[in-house]
Amino acid sequence: MEHLRLGVNIDHVATVRNARGGAYPDPLRAAKLAEEAGADGITAHLREDRRHITDADIEGLTEALAVPLNFEMAATEEMQAIALRHKPHAVCIVPEKREERTTEGGLEVAQDENRLAHFIAPLAEAGCRVSIFIAADPRQIEAANRIGAQVIELHTGAYCDAHAEGRFDDRDAELERLRDMSAFGHSLGLEVHAGHGLTYDTVAPIAAFPELRELNIGHFLVGEAIFRGLTPAIAEMRRLMDEARGVTP
Repeated sequence: MEHLRLGVNIDHVATVRNARGGAYPDPLRAAKLAEEAGADGITAHLREDRRHITDADIEGLTEALAVPLNFEMAATEEMQAIALRHKPHAVCIVPEKREERTTEGGLEVAQDENRLAHFIAPLAEAGCRVSIFIAADPRQIEAANRIGAQVIELHTGAYCDAHAEGRFDDRDAELERLRDMSAFGHSLGLEVHAGHGLTYDTVAPIAAFPELRELNIGHFLVGEAIFRGLTPAIAEMRRLMDEARGVTP
């Protein structure tokens, strides 16, 4: 089965740094360690309120990374201008509400097709791979395809939450939905990614989807790094992903 890429999201290294208002821990250092540990890319979400990643972080990542940067952003003029200035390898358009603790669901594409089509066109023209973060819903997948997205990233949060809460029938139903929508997106010619809330306990069934090309995982890895270190935490996630794909070291 084709290699499944791992994108490591470093947002919450910046969350810890910003809690004290200093310069430590440095998200760029975390990104370089993730590179060395086998990450295929680095993900960073520049939020409107700059609660974790900052403009300076994006500039530093753009200059220093050897692996691709996946720039998560809301569909605003400010973020579009920043993306067009830095031209990261990839941009992932996500929903964003100031009051949310983390991204709560997928982007509503079907009801905003015209605006989003015009929004992503300059990004694609600038050479960025454009991804849309959406729920595992055929209506949203079809809309993402119509507006010209190259990639969809399926929101795995409901599946992970159901597992954590012991709602195993709901978990299995969500997993089946994600599996079906991964295949559906692939059938439309879209590159299919997935992410949000994935842990060592939940990653393998998702990683086994043959149509998937990339997982983006962050908060769990940053948390696990407190106990075992960032490099071993990433290495274990990489091992579980490879095992699920039937890949031997």
